[in-house]
Amino acid sequence: MVSQKVVIKNPTGLHLRPAGILCKEAMKFKSLVTFSFRENTANAKSVLSVLGACVKCGDEITFVCEGEDEQEALTALVKAVEDGLGE
Repeated sequence: MVSQKVVIKNPTGLHLRPAGILCKEAMKFKSLVTFSFRENTANAKSVLSVLGACVKCGDEITFVCEGEDEQEALTALVKAVEDGLGE
């Protein structure tokens, strides 16, 4: 299991379009990919779960990846968030 904190830079947070991009990126990997925000844990492969976390700009989330390609998944997801998730 690997984890890393990252700050959401999107001006509108994780709304539908960036949430979809995040999920699409997470689904490329076999590992279980979740993130925690406040007291909640969201499945990064589920758009509804990501949207339900209500993550806004400037919020810090912690990605947790567990499985055979966990390190690659974590690296890709952190890079996607740091690159602005298409925005």
